[in-house]
Amino acid sequence: MLVSLYPGCPTRGRNRTRHAPGRNLYQLLVETGKVAAVLMFSLQAFGADAPLTLAEAQRLAVAHSRQLPAQDLAVAASREMAVAAAQLPDPVLKFGIDNLPVSGADRLSLTSDFMTMRRVGIMQEITRSDKLRTRAERYERAAEKSVAEKSTATAAIERDTATAWFERYYAEQMAAAMAEQVAQARLEVQAAEGAYRGGRGSQADLLAARSTLAALEDRASELQLKARNAKTALVRWIGPPGDTTLAGKPAMDDLRLDPAMLESDLSHHPQIAALDRQTEIAAAEAKLAQADKSADWSVELAYQQRGPAYGNMISIGVSIPLQWDQKNRQDRDLSAKLAMVEQAKAEREEAVRAHVAETRAMLDEWHNDRERQVRYEQELIPLAEQRSAAMMAAYRGGKATLADLLAVRRSQIEVRIQSLQLQADTARLWAQLNFLSPTNHEDKQ
Repeated sequence: MLVSLYPGCPTRGRNRTRHAPGRNLYQLLVETGKVAAVLMFSLQAFGADAPLTLAEAQRLAVAHSRQLPAQDLAVAASREMAVAAAQLPDPVLKFGIDNLPVSGADRLSLTSDFMTMRRVGIMQEITRSDKLRTRAERYERAAEKSVAEKSTATAAIERDTATAWFERYYAEQMAAAMAEQVAQARLEVQAAEGAYRGGRGSQADLLAARSTLAALEDRASELQLKARNAKTALVRWIGPPGDTTLAGKPAMDDLRLDPAMLESDLSHHPQIAALDRQTEIAAAEAKLAQADKSADWSVELAYQQRGPAYGNMISIGVSIPLQWDQKNRQDRDLSAKLAMVEQAKAEREEAVRAHVAETRAMLDEWHNDRERQVRYEQELIPLAEQRSAAMMAAYRGGKATLADLLAVRRSQIEVRIQSLQLQADTARLWAQLNFLSPTNHEDKQ
C-alpha cells in the first residue's frame, strides 16, 4: 500500500513515494558518513586531550629531560677514557745532530769531523700491564658513578614531577572550592539587596554580605594565581602536555618503601650508590699510586750517520727514573690517596645516616598527616557543615543575623581549604618517599 507524503494530493504522493526509497537511502548514507566523521574526530580529539595521569607526566618528564642525555654522554666519555688509559704511551721520535764543530777549520761541517753524526731515533716508555689496567679501572669506576648519578637524576625528575603534578591538582581543587563559595556569596548579596530594598533586611547585613564577597573574591584570585603557577611549574618538567587537564589522583595508601627494611633499602639509594662508586674511584687511585712506586722504564733506539769517510752507528739506551726521595714523593702521594679512600667511606656512612633520619622523619610526618586527614574527613568537615546548616536554620528563624551566618560560612570554607592543603602536603610527602629511587629501576634495587 502506498502512503502519500502529501495528503490531499494522491498522484503527487504516489510519485514521490515511488522514488523516495532511493533518495532516502542516499541521504541515510550521507548522514551516516557525517555522523561517523564527527564521531571519529571526537574520538581523536578525546584521545589527544586525554587527562594527564601522574604516571604519564613522569614518563614525559623523563623523556623531556636534557640532564639524562648529559649523564649518558658522561658515561660514554669515561668509557672512552678507560680504553685510552689502557694503552701504552705514544712513542717519541727523536732526531738531531751530535758533536757539530762550532770553531776551527771544520766549523759547522757535518762531514769533516769523525765525531759529527746526524741522529734519528725512537723512544718508547714501557708501562707495566697491571698499571695500565689500574688506569683503565679508574675510568671504569667513573663511568659507573655516572650511571648511578643518572639514576639519582631520574629519581629526582620523577619526584619533582610528582610534586608539581600534585601542586597543580590540589591548587585547582582549592580554586574550584573557592569558586563555589564565591558563587554562593554572590547569591547571598543578591538576597541581601532584595531584603534591604523590601524593608526586610538591614544595611549592615547588606554591607556584611558585600564584604564577605569581596574577601572571597580576593582569596579566589590568590588561589587562581597559585593554580596558574602550579601549571607553569608542571609545564617546566614535561613541556606543553602540562597544560592538559589532570586525571584523578593515584592511590596513595601504600609506599614502595618498606619501613621495616629502611636502612637496607636506603643502602641501595642512587645517591648512596654514587658514593659507593666514588669510594671505588678513590680505591683505584690509591692502587695506581701504589703502582707508581715502581718507575716506568723507557727504551731508545737511534741511528747515527757520519761523514762518507766514516762508518755509521746505532745506539741503544734505557732510561730509568731515579726515585731517590720516595718517602717524600711516592709514599706521600700514596698516603694522600689512601686518606681519600677513608674520606669517601666516611662520607658514604654519614650520608646513609642522614638519609635514614630524614626518611624516618618524613614517614612519621606522612603517617601523622594521614591521621589528621581522617580527622578532617570524619569530624571537622562534617561538624563545619552541621554548624553551617544549624546557623542557616537559626537565620531563617530570625534567631541569628546574616553576619553570624556569613562568619560560619567563612569558617566552613576555611576548613575545606585547610583539608585540601593537608591533602596536598600528604601527597607531597608520599611523592618524596615513593620516588626515592627511579620506578624503572625498582626491580634492580
